[in-house]
Amino acid sequence: MVVDDHPMWREGVSRDLTTAGYDVVAATGEGRQAVRIAAAARPDVVVLDLQLPDVSGVEVINGLLREVPGVRILMLSASGEQQDVLDAMKAGATGYLLKSAGLQEFLDAVSRTTAGDTVFTPGLAGLVLGEFRRLAVAGGPSGPREAAPKLTERETEVLRLVAKGLSYRQIAERLVLSHRTVQNHVQNTLGKLQLHNRVELTRYVIEQGLDQS
Repeated sequence: MVVDDHPMWREGVSRDLTTAGYDVVAATGEGRQAVRIAAAARPDVVVLDLQLPDVSGVEVINGLLREVPGVRILMLSASGEQQDVLDAMKAGATGYLLKSAGLQEFLDAVSRTTAGDTVFTPGLAGLVLGEFRRLAVAGGPSGPREAAPKLTERETEVLRLVAKGLSYRQIAERLVLSHRTVQNHVQNTLGKLQLHNRVELTRYVIEQGLDQS
């Protein structure tokens, strides 16, 4: 599903996705309408612009996750401002890509988002991880958890690499595992920790100090 208030951009993105073999179930330029359509269409991935005319992208993220739990949301925005990126990721976006990205970079981001990867335009991953570390040190509302579930040594190893912003493919190469095995480890860990996506996993790793081990 594509959500962007610029008709030419929306149509172009939809066309590129269709040409690449994706089924674009809907395309709209309004946030509230996007949430209503998503509730019926049940998209796997939403490509979402941050700036919409009726409601903010963050409100749309909240609505999408409420109506379609587990939907993956790839932000495609002209804004690379720190606060915009952090607000989107804290709300539950799966990744954040700038509109300056080339076609192949965009299609690769959609493919990785579909597979469950967290995708960022180069340079933005460090910004998000840095903010999560700052919040963890400050003891924010999502402070260290008590009685953390027991993870296997391999699951912990995979999580450390997730927190560094590595893709599933990079983690698989680093640990000499298959891409599918890495996905399974991440999904199993999400279930154990009752989390929803890699962004939440990253924050968990930092809060528990696992990235410093």
